[in-house]
Amino acid sequence: MEITQNPATTTPVASKAASGKTSEISSDFETFLRMLTVQMQNQDPLNPVDSTDYAVQLATFSGVEQAVLTNDLLKSLTSQMNSSGLAGMANWVGKEARAAAPAYFDGNPITITPNPSVIADRAEVVIRNENGTEVQRLDIPVTSDPVQWAGVSEGGFPFDNGLYSFEVLSIANDEVIAQSPVEIYSKVTEVRSEGDATVLILEGGAAVPSDQVTALRDPQS
Repeated sequence: MEITQNPATTTPVASKAASGKTSEISSDFETFLRMLTVQMQNQDPLNPVDSTDYAVQLATFSGVEQAVLTNDLLKSLTSQMNSSGLAGMANWVGKEARAAAPAYFDGNPITITPNPSVIADRAEVVIRNENGTEVQRLDIPVTSDPVQWAGVSEGGFPFDNGLYSFEVLSIANDEVIAQSPVEIYSKVTEVRSEGDATVLILEGGAAVPSDQVTALRDPQS
């Protein structure tokens, strides 16, 4: 188990990029001044450029320069915040997070948290393997109480180890009135920074954004 961060978002790289951009802007500004000087030296003496026009050009370039530097600063601050977020979530690794994500079946029962519609007269949970193929369909109570999925076929044989996803069908008058994903408790094995988001890698390889986690608990023995 480890906490990793996309190298493209680390503070040293962001600082290096900002430094390079600053040098580039400085070089461009010197080039701009040389061009402006040549323009002044070669203007028509009978129809010289108004000094106000030069001031406008300088102000425009300065505004662009400041906008670029501001953007670089914001990127650097975002990178630092992401790094702090990773450090703050270090204690999530090894715990069980609840989210609507596939769960890894290793022979042990999986606890699912269904949420069927309150107006349904019955509910079913549909289980699919990582290829999206339906492998089982079971009746469940029309409540939000946790349900244990044993991972055993009707013939009594356990399903293969792997990722399985769950979906609840709410049924009324023999018609499906709602379909909703099921939240699962899965162990967190890694925390990653991907762009502006912090992503949790769950046991079995499933990934879920940290802001979609609705509960966190110690591993169940």
